[in-house]
Amino acid sequence: MLRNSSGFYSYAIYEHMEEWPGFNLPQTRIVFKLRKDKFQYMVVADNRQRHMPLPDDRLPKRCKELATPEAVLLVKPVEPEFKGEVDDKYQYSCENKDLQVHGWICNDPAVGFWQITPSYEFRSGGPLKQQLSSHVGPITLAMFLSAHYAGEDLVLKLKQGEPWKKVFGPVFIYLNSLLDDNHDPLWLWQDAKEQMLVEVQSWPYNFPGSEDFPKQNQRGGVSGRLQVCDRLFYICFLYSYTIHSCKFLIKVSTIMLYRYVSDENISANCAYVGLAPQGEPGSWQRECKGYQFWTKTDANGYFSVNDIRAGDYNVYAWVPGFIGDYCNDSVITITEGCDIDLGDLVFEPPRDGPTLWEIGVPDRSAAEFYVPDPNPKYINTLYVNHPDKFRQYGLWERYAELYPEEDLVYTIGVSDYSKDWFFAHVTRKVDDNKYKPTTWQIKFNIDNVDQSGTYKLRLALATAYVAELQVRVNDPKADPPLYTTGEIGHDNTISRHGIHGLYRLYSVDVGGARLVTGDNTIFLTQALSSSPLQGIMYDYIRLEGPPSSTSNTKIY
Repeated sequence: MLRNSSGFYSYAIYEHMEEWPGFNLPQTRIVFKLRKDKFQYMVVADNRQRHMPLPDDRLPKRCKELATPEAVLLVKPVEPEFKGEVDDKYQYSCENKDLQVHGWICNDPAVGFWQITPSYEFRSGGPLKQQLSSHVGPITLAMFLSAHYAGEDLVLKLKQGEPWKKVFGPVFIYLNSLLDDNHDPLWLWQDAKEQMLVEVQSWPYNFPGSEDFPKQNQRGGVSGRLQVCDRLFYICFLYSYTIHSCKFLIKVSTIMLYRYVSDENISANCAYVGLAPQGEPGSWQRECKGYQFWTKTDANGYFSVNDIRAGDYNVYAWVPGFIGDYCNDSVITITEGCDIDLGDLVFEPPRDGPTLWEIGVPDRSAAEFYVPDPNPKYINTLYVNHPDKFRQYGLWERYAELYPEEDLVYTIGVSDYSKDWFFAHVTRKVDDNKYKPTTWQIKFNIDNVDQSGTYKLRLALATAYVAELQVRVNDPKADPPLYTTGEIGHDNTISRHGIHGLYRLYSVDVGGARLVTGDNTIFLTQALSSSPLQGIMYDYIRLEGPPSSTSNTKIY
């Protein structure tokens, strides 16, 4: 506690000595449970706040358990206004980058209880990793490490003979109150957000006495500029659809393919750049033993990352609008007080040939696809007419209702991914507790196939849970399939009302001999089907022509 500070700080130092036996740590956190008769209004964000049910409402006689233990239907709540609503703590999850302040408000007297995390350098999984926040209890969590929305990949595993030490925190528990009864209690939330900014500006704190928590003058920084080198910019004009590329935004009514080749790199606008322990491209999202330091680039690709702990790191990045991950070749050694200029970093996203067609937006999320309205029997009123409608319960069941007989068919140049591509590739229920695989089709037309060339199918996945994605081309019964991922994923995103988990990218070679001049079909099968919660969310799909493709190929 600090003098004249309305709250208290808490942190933990975890250590595993070299001679100790190995063990796994899937989750660790600080939990605060408040008085249920006082704190009944919860706030996670400006557009995610509400009066909450009581913990009593989750007792067996007052609720009905749904597909998972965390999700219940309130049938006899203490307060009748909640009857017929679904409560699930995962509906209030947050990404690390956004999980800075959340908590509860008591109306009488008007008091706020807030958990503030000024830096997520100690949290696992990087900026997009999702964590629990606050939920019915009333509970407020300070999450340090968890495998939520990732699974086994983010369980901290220590072997015998492996020394390890990590500082989690400090986090700040802030309490505020109103001076009189004339103010709206929601002012407490506004004040908590302002206090969060104060804490962010004060990071790294100068008061922890432990030598394991370095002060600001014991840390270093890096700066530089990130650019993208995508030598082939192909713009495929399909009917009257608006086509996006790195250089253009054009709406046309003719069918043609135009090629633009540039020697200039593109500034990586709003890209995520971070330093994390050494690894392969994208390894940061599965990293949980060390520290990570992230920022976003400006419009010209410039970035600076400050207050980095001393140590050896790689520089990682990913750029919205492009598939793949950047990782620099060299190790960056941060020393006390250093200020390293990295200069220009150039990311070359995966590409073999021109884009013939694409579905979705490469942003590591399935949010741009069609998310249905929930079954009215399973509503959380917070997410009615809300941009995060994917947080409603049971959306996986809507797929079979929308496609009762046949699976999804998407036609390039005709279908609209925001209306015609279901956000989750899930199983189909055929009987009580029995499910079967589903196969989606992508139909497209090519008027001039390069029979000797190799086309490339890029499949960027936003998440997967006990799934197997099989790819077939023009033969739905081909055995074996052209490509299979094998069993992938333990993200559990579908049941936990998320829109992404761990990012995965697959590249499939499609020989030109498999394609025909005219109509073609790609079959995507989610082959594992023992439960309703298995499946995949796609981030982005793209078919590239052979590297030698000419600019007059037409795709319909």
